[in-house]
Amino acid sequence: MGGVPIRPRRASVAVAALTALLASGCTGSPDRPEPTPGPTGTSAGPSAPAASTPPGDPAARAAALAATLSDEDLVGQVLMPYAYGDSATKVSPGSAAGNQALAGVDTPAEMIARYRLGGLILVGFSADDPTKGNQETTNVDNPKQVHDLTAGLRAAAGRLATGPAPFLVGTDQEYGVVTRITDGVTVLPSALAAGAAGDPKLTEAAWRAAGAELAAMGINVDFAPVADVLATRSTVIGSRSYGADPKQAAAQVGGAVRGLQAGGVAATLKHFPGHGHSADDSHQDLPVLTQSAAALQSGAWPPFTAGIDAGAMAVMSGHLDARAIDPGIPATFSHKLLTDVLRGQLGFQGVVITDGMNMPPAKRWAPGEAAVRALNAGNDLILMTPNVGQAYDGLLAALRGGSLPRTRLVEAVTRVLTMKFRLAELPTAPMSTLNIPAHRSAAEALAAGAVTVLRGACGGAIRGPVTVTSSDGRDGTRAALTAALTEAGVSVKASGGTVVHLVGYGDGTADLRADAAVTVAMDTPYVLAKATSPTLLATYSSSRASMTALAAVLAGKARPGGRSPVAVPGLPATTCGT
Repeated sequence: MGGVPIRPRRASVAVAALTALLASGCTGSPDRPEPTPGPTGTSAGPSAPAASTPPGDPAARAAALAATLSDEDLVGQVLMPYAYGDSATKVSPGSAAGNQALAGVDTPAEMIARYRLGGLILVGFSADDPTKGNQETTNVDNPKQVHDLTAGLRAAAGRLATGPAPFLVGTDQEYGVVTRITDGVTVLPSALAAGAAGDPKLTEAAWRAAGAELAAMGINVDFAPVADVLATRSTVIGSRSYGADPKQAAAQVGGAVRGLQAGGVAATLKHFPGHGHSADDSHQDLPVLTQSAAALQSGAWPPFTAGIDAGAMAVMSGHLDARAIDPGIPATFSHKLLTDVLRGQLGFQGVVITDGMNMPPAKRWAPGEAAVRALNAGNDLILMTPNVGQAYDGLLAALRGGSLPRTRLVEAVTRVLTMKFRLAELPTAPMSTLNIPAHRSAAEALAAGAVTVLRGACGGAIRGPVTVTSSDGRDGTRAALTAALTEAGVSVKASGGTVVHLVGYGDGTADLRADAAVTVAMDTPYVLAKATSPTLLATYSSSRASMTALAAVLAGKARPGGRSPVAVPGLPATTCGT
């Protein structure tokens, strides 16, 4: 391990209960009949729900419930696929066809019942989303639809043997370019914007609001925050990261975890061992981390350590080849990285979740074999398998054939159930909580702290009237800034005014405007190195809160106090002093 020191393992209340369960070798009640296999080797129907579980400690409840589960129930609990459709029970013909190809069923509810699923991920994509390559469908539209969908999913899961443990419903609500639900909710600025603001208390307050709103809609797992340090100019990570400084990013990640989980949602640190240390995209190929183990420990892992210290319930393993630790093996399938390092060195005791198994580095193996390899490496949940039936059958066959040790599967299921029972103890806000003034204020405070001047005077009103321009496809953002400027008392004209030009995700030198008085970077600020405008600003985000904050700076009503969390060649972190 390159001489990396061993960090003491944290104590966990789950350890004693888990050890006792594993020692017993118990896989189910001796009086419980085995379900009848269906035509593909899966069970023809779910087991009867357990009558009750003992009150008290979540780990003890998890161990007791796991001890009652059949092989089929155990296998199902480690699967968290996606599904087609915006309702649990009523889907379009196209969505039914998608579910048939994915899992041999018509609806998400049928998928839960047939495979005794532990959870489901809600997916979606947008034009500026670097993860859209593995987002096969969209099943989020608006908060009411999401609430109805999650209620239907939970109703279906309540009939399983694991019914007493809340069903996991997850999504990638990172804010910034990866945001699944945008309408009718409070939208935070990006992680990089939070890094620019540099105040973990602001981050925690904003993420507390976000957690409350997700929980209100029935989502109890967020695949966020991104704990990757932006050590390279990675376009797939980019503004999803809190910045290039490991210590500062760590403080931000800790704040996001505390806020999100206080709001009632499990936080997931991703993508271990650190996607920001490669510029390549794991949605296309297997990125290679060439750094030494010591360099990863000091430069990539501090935010993961901070998130673990803050109590993060989950960590996502990345499809990353850390050459210094387990060369040629994606971290998702690496026992050295997930078991020896993440659990042994960093002391993580919660749930390890794979990155999407429908991504190319995971598809080098068939779905069943990939799922078995991931479980044996130390993952506890298999996310987004490309074929649910094949993954389920492969795990079941491996369990009965001995290539998946029963102790490993029971350990994984007990961790999953422990997280479920922990989530059951967290608060759930009502739907009326969505987008309330207090939540918008938290997002706006974070966005206001992020606005950075990288060239030009520190503050002062822009000479009006103003014309807002941008690269193509940003009509909504221009409209939001125009409205915010007008509200701030700045006259805005369709043309002929002082040009404020916006650039965002995916934009390059060709998208800059030579006659712009002000150029604003709404994603990573690297493009500003080539901009000729006398004033260069960065918001790192195109959210409404960020446009409101930008308008206040341009109107001379707010001081831009942010500092760029990444280095831009030829430009300072800020012109506003320390």
